[in-house]
Amino acid sequence: MLLYKFLDRFVREGRLILVDPEGKEHAFGDDTGETVRIRVDDRATLRRLFATPKMALGEAYMDGRLTVDGGDVFPLIDLLTRNLGVQEEALNSNFHRITGLILRRLHQFNPLGRAQRNVAHHYDLSDTLYDLFLDADRQYSCAYFPEPGLSIDEAQQAKKRHIAAKLRLEPGQKVLDIGCGWGGLGLYIAHQDPTIEVVGVTLSKEQHAVANRRAREAGVADRVRFELMDYRALEDASFDRIVSVGMFEHVGVPHYQEFFDKVRALLTEDGVALLHTIGRVDGPGSTNPWIRKYIFPGGYCPALSEVMSPIERARLWTTDVEILRLHYAETLLAWRERFKTHWDRVAEVYDERFCRMWEFYLAGSECAFRNSGHVVFQIQFAKRVDALPITRDYMIDREREEQSREADVAA
Repeated sequence: MLLYKFLDRFVREGRLILVDPEGKEHAFGDDTGETVRIRVDDRATLRRLFATPKMALGEAYMDGRLTVDGGDVFPLIDLLTRNLGVQEEALNSNFHRITGLILRRLHQFNPLGRAQRNVAHHYDLSDTLYDLFLDADRQYSCAYFPEPGLSIDEAQQAKKRHIAAKLRLEPGQKVLDIGCGWGGLGLYIAHQDPTIEVVGVTLSKEQHAVANRRAREAGVADRVRFELMDYRALEDASFDRIVSVGMFEHVGVPHYQEFFDKVRALLTEDGVALLHTIGRVDGPGSTNPWIRKYIFPGGYCPALSEVMSPIERARLWTTDVEILRLHYAETLLAWRERFKTHWDRVAEVYDERFCRMWEFYLAGSECAFRNSGHVVFQIQFAKRVDALPITRDYMIDREREEQSREADVAA
């Protein structure tokens, strides 16, 4: 079959054994590394795997029509993405690449109503699900590992500390958190000083309810509030600091200029903003179709070049750029291990198909950061050239001071 010919050309590193519906084994690769053995139940699935591999692989695994010996899909995705590299054209012809670039503006068209539906698709799932695999603070974005061996809770705390240091927070400031999630970062910022006010916005009803409950329980609801609204709907407001973590992936290329223009309008003249977003190092592209359909409709991880142009057109000063490389891979590894530990509990809430879908998503995302050029951009920008010190020492000093303070509190 054409699929076998394709795999024979494609799998150059590692060893893949495919057991067909008749029980016959087909081997591919150079016999190095761990052998990955998969089984395909029917001929129709084999045909779909050749015709539309990026969609069919995930769907076949979700539906149980493709299984991996050992029960863990990660080795399969790892093998395939490691081989992808220079083999990209074998899996993605120029026609499909160009078509993807053209259609992405349609896929990423996220006006207010559609944006809220897209967010609800992923973030308004059961509270139980996120409790089972995230850290205690429910940080659903890349953690920060300044040293090896940190737990996911420690690394997420380090991420918040890292971001707060870059914001250079001062007493009496007003902070906007765009895409505030369950409120963890906003609450962390509020605790930096008792005079800081925080406004967080989210499109998720579940996140909105949890975030406000947490603010009340922490006794800071008088100066920390979370709104169920699109950031574009904010009017007659100004903020000394604006932060957005893990939200920009849902904005969409057609709305980038709108995003940065709005941030500029909301910033005070000496204000500072920080954007934390997944990105790609290989230039503009399009979202994996399986991810777009099942996990993040309307989502896209940009190239740095796609982000910088609208920042420039918004007349904002880019004051710092940091690239976090394998931090998200380590974050996803921790999430995936916790998810697998609680598989049976998730299956009680949803079903086995959902569990396989979520496992495929977490494993595929981890491999994207290990093998496929995904990173995290932290971009700091301001309206004025002199809004911040001209060296980065203040970031390091603030981060270390806060780490010492947290250690004293814990002791």
